[in-house]
Amino acid sequence: MRRAFVWGWLVGLSSVVGGASVATAQVDSAQVDSAQADSAAMEVLVEEDFESGAERWQPTDAKKWRVDTEGEGNNKNHVYHLLGKSDYAPPHRSPHSISLLKDTIVGDFELTAKVKTLQTSRAHRDMCVFFGYQNPAQFYYVHLGERTDDHANQIFVVDKAPRIKISEKTNPGTPWKDDTWHDLKIVRRVSDGLIEIYFDDMDKPHMVAHDKRFAWGQVGLGSFDDLGLWDDVQLRGVRVKAAATPSP
Repeated sequence: MRRAFVWGWLVGLSSVVGGASVATAQVDSAQVDSAQADSAAMEVLVEEDFESGAERWQPTDAKKWRVDTEGEGNNKNHVYHLLGKSDYAPPHRSPHSISLLKDTIVGDFELTAKVKTLQTSRAHRDMCVFFGYQNPAQFYYVHLGERTDDHANQIFVVDKAPRIKISEKTNPGTPWKDDTWHDLKIVRRVSDGLIEIYFDDMDKPHMVAHDKRFAWGQVGLGSFDDLGLWDDVQLRGVRVKAAATPSP
């Protein structure tokens, strides 16, 4: 039987910066099927505390990201600092500031992280997490906004068009507290399209959606146009490998 392939994009560092090309990748459909696993079958793929820098990450605008220290003495800690709105211009209305985890494509996954906003309070101050990232025009993201409307504090999909909300459940607004670290968890199950977002309360979803458009992709951190800190990122999931692209 002929093996079917799912064609997508494996985004390299040059692909998201300043108009450079995007590398093509192919993903075996059998791998996508095997990437649908329950939580017990997942392995820890990445544990990132930024103590050794951020070489695993590929930002849309490198000058807006750096590793900084927070605290003093024995409490000193390294964090991934987003310095404000990126100059990157996405092809469709969607966030500007994205830093993707390199060389890691997942199907089912659970991502946990600590996040802190450094933005002054305003309706749409936010931080975002990206997943199912196929290319700059096709991906999911969650916008953790201070106030909810059709364009904020929702789960969104970008699919060759400006982002649209796909949340079935959200809340009045993400309860950011100034100068406070928050716990975040993203759960993705490909088989039924489940997306769950947890914020501080790890027992009750902050947002819920179902969508099956993208069965695999990269994950990333960032914001629409604000600034903040990230730390202690852990990605558990089922890795999907991109096959080498045949020579023309």
